[in-house]
Amino acid sequence: MAIGMIGEKVGMTQLFNDKGLAIPVTLLKIGPCTVTQIKENEEYTKIQIGYSLVKPNKLSKPMLGHFKKNNLPCFQYLKEYRSKNIENLNIGDVIRITNIKENELINISGTSSGKGFSGYQKRHKFSRGPMSHGSKNHREPGSIGAGTTPGRVFPGKRMAGRMGHTKVTVKNIKVVKIDHENNILIIKGCVPGKKGNIIYINKA
Repeated sequence: MAIGMIGEKVGMTQLFNDKGLAIPVTLLKIGPCTVTQIKENEEYTKIQIGYSLVKPNKLSKPMLGHFKKNNLPCFQYLKEYRSKNIENLNIGDVIRITNIKENELINISGTSSGKGFSGYQKRHKFSRGPMSHGSKNHREPGSIGAGTTPGRVFPGKRMAGRMGHTKVTVKNIKVVKIDHENNILIIKGCVPGKKGNIIYINKA
């Protein structure tokens, strides 16, 4: 697999190996993806791929012109990868999971599940205060800085705030099984995000 691909998370289940052990797996629907743009450089080549067809009225005029320039259908998601070897790829070529093999290692990136506004214990694993009678510091943050010097709180202080909904990359995930007919990739372990989330894969 020279470049990455785009897909979506289907869900989790389990498979049993020859010894009868249950293996937690995640099902991913990968591709097919279409090459929408190729930019060549001296050091590397930028390859843009598209995934999931969408109606033209859902896109802006600049995006419509981008697809119309190369006589391509409209795609909802685009992703650009760097590659030193384009392997005779042309604009309009369809990329499938046929290049991926079982027991191969891949990297998967996605957006983690959002947890909303979370406190100190949940977000940063802070320890709680004493729960005995009279204590007024059960789930409080405690002191957050010095007094007169420096007289302020330094940026990056671990405090309560939005948790999750960030880009997460899981590396070296093993491919357990491949369903070429339905473009389903079964990988060992979990993948960031909820069901239906868009994920990006590339070779480890």
